[in-house]
Amino acid sequence: MTVRRFRLRRAAPLLGVLLTVAACSGGPDTDGGPAQATAAPSGSVAAVCDKQPAGPAAAPAGAVVVDPAVPGDLAAKTRSAAPGTTFWLKPGKHILGDDKYDQVSPKDGDVYVGAPGAVLDGRKINQYAFTGHAVNVKITYLTVQGFAAPHDEGVVNHDSGDGWAIEHSTVQDNDGAGLMAGARQQVRGNCLRRNGQYGMNAYSGGTPLTALVVEGNEIAGNNTGDWEAKIDGCGCSGGVKFWAVNGADVRGNWVHDNHGTGLWADTNNNDFLIEGNLIENNDSAALIYEISYNAVIRDNTIRKNNWADGRRYADKSDNFPTSAIYISESGGEPRIKARTAKIDVSRNYLENNWSGITLWENADRFCNSPANTSSGDCTRLVPSVKQCAAPAITSGALLADCRWKTQHVDIHDNKFVLDPAVVGCQASCGRMGLLSNFGSYPDWSPYRGDVVQEAITFKQDNRWHDNSYAGPWTFIAYSADRVLQIGEWEGAPYSQDSGSTFTAQGGG
Repeated sequence: MTVRRFRLRRAAPLLGVLLTVAACSGGPDTDGGPAQATAAPSGSVAAVCDKQPAGPAAAPAGAVVVDPAVPGDLAAKTRSAAPGTTFWLKPGKHILGDDKYDQVSPKDGDVYVGAPGAVLDGRKINQYAFTGHAVNVKITYLTVQGFAAPHDEGVVNHDSGDGWAIEHSTVQDNDGAGLMAGARQQVRGNCLRRNGQYGMNAYSGGTPLTALVVEGNEIAGNNTGDWEAKIDGCGCSGGVKFWAVNGADVRGNWVHDNHGTGLWADTNNNDFLIEGNLIENNDSAALIYEISYNAVIRDNTIRKNNWADGRRYADKSDNFPTSAIYISESGGEPRIKARTAKIDVSRNYLENNWSGITLWENADRFCNSPANTSSGDCTRLVPSVKQCAAPAITSGALLADCRWKTQHVDIHDNKFVLDPAVVGCQASCGRMGLLSNFGSYPDWSPYRGDVVQEAITFKQDNRWHDNSYAGPWTFIAYSADRVLQIGEWEGAPYSQDSGSTFTAQGGG
């Protein structure tokens, strides 16, 4: 997995699934008493792909009818209509012109409704389907396929317009990202599959991206372009990537079989609720939360993830605990407004993944460090990268605030199930991690030596407790070469997993 311990450059721009899981009440901050660890799903997943509800068979009242027999009819009628127009795409394959920049540029409030069998096809000629900065655009009951967006760009809402709603649509077999995202975007009940880079890339450049909802979608088989192999360490692939999103609800999705990470929040995200998703069979981690803040991760079912990347690490004899949930330089921060002041990981069911949860902090990765691959970004607590320089960074508030800290992470009431025979591994696939590296770079860094190793392990309020374990689990703490058995993990000085239960055999 490109998440690795010395991570990551950011990726630049670019109600369907129903889970029946055991859940319990409580507000999003989950600050109540202990809950029972969630069980495996007792019901079924209602797949969205190939099972979308049909759009209207006749044009809605007042709608402009778009004819698939006329090439470019959709773009032309959009240009000539007033803002707020509803367009009904008749059944059939709709195409744009023969130039790669032929595209649809909605006006504010435009609505696009597909009839049964309506498809907008880019034929691998056109780069983009829907572009521009219009607000409050809606796209529903439409299949969008075959567009050739460049790397790090997207097909639908290419320019990250605000207030868009994409519902009950299929966005498939495109290059780049199927969707981009703007503030207040609603993505509900869609099939986002087999896109070349991402199902969705929630990136909006300099515009704040807030109040994003991703609900009930099937997000499957994305990153067909295998971008991590093309650009080593790019961190630019997977089901969904979130960049600097301030407030997101990600719930009830089926995220599966992506060629990379399932859900990935990378760089200065904040205030996430990741709830009630089924995340399975992704080549890399189910979930990465990286140099970001304040999240609730609860009531998810996470199974058979990270097998490809886990084996790759094991084959190199790399002891780093690559895992299903990877929290990297991320933590709770009460000074940043959110629904919680920690990262709360609770009531999740993790079964036969390649390892469990890793909390990691790279001692050499901080604002203004050459080792920070998100090189233009500073923490949410420091407004300017230039402030994090010697000698100011060596004392006072900057010493603390120039770091993205893995802190205030509360991992509780989860169930971890591992059968090595199912995963096909020996010891390396049953690990939890709480660690850092020995700081060494740059030479002016105030975090050299074991400063961050001591902090993440003992001083930053990172806790496992009241969990349930089945199978042969081991624990890596402080540094990658310190492998602990259960008793060592529970005992001093680590004092982790109080109130937890351990069963030697894997199983449900």
